[in-house]
Amino acid sequence: MSDDAIVHVIDDDLAVRQSLAFLLSSDGLAVRLHEGAGSFLDSVREPVSGCVLTDVRMPEIDGLEFLSRLRERGATIPVIVMTGHADVPLAVEAMKRGAADFIEKPFDDAVLLGAIRTVLARQERSGQVDSRAAEIQDRIAKLSERERQVLDGLIAGKPNKIIAFDLEISPRTVEIYRANVMTKMQAGSLSELVRLALRAGRNP
Repeated sequence: MSDDAIVHVIDDDLAVRQSLAFLLSSDGLAVRLHEGAGSFLDSVREPVSGCVLTDVRMPEIDGLEFLSRLRERGATIPVIVMTGHADVPLAVEAMKRGAADFIEKPFDDAVLLGAIRTVLARQERSGQVDSRAAEIQDRIAKLSERERQVLDGLIAGKPNKIIAFDLEISPRTVEIYRANVMTKMQAGSLSELVRLALRAGRNP
């Protein structure tokens, strides 16, 4: 990982910014804080080494609009989106717009640090083939047709009851398929499952 890589933290909550700054710097990462997406866009110019860690819900410019503006500028810096549990569908949309990953709050410190390290390492070897994506695609290929349908519903942010209605099966049956999908995809949580699927190019 490049020594000049900076983690740009964007959050309108000062306490959150300071807490993240302490966590990241304690892990040896260089950190720069921004009170909003506008502040980042005004102060940072490409090319820049590092990544962005941003909240998805912010005043003025939210996470989705921020990603759109980065794309318009042709920016290549990877973005990790932080989201509350109820905002998982929003985070999925963010990944479709180019976010590198999303972390569901409240998150474990080790999970967040691992995601940042992974994104920074991936940026450094961006010219190499992502063998991890191929591995995930193999896991998806081993799902049954019904399991893939349930996976697509989860990626779309649908609750079990809606997936059951769409597939004309019971919510309990959806729970069984969902558990099978989690096991076969080797995912420990719904957010991890969605990240894996999107990284492999799976869209509902």
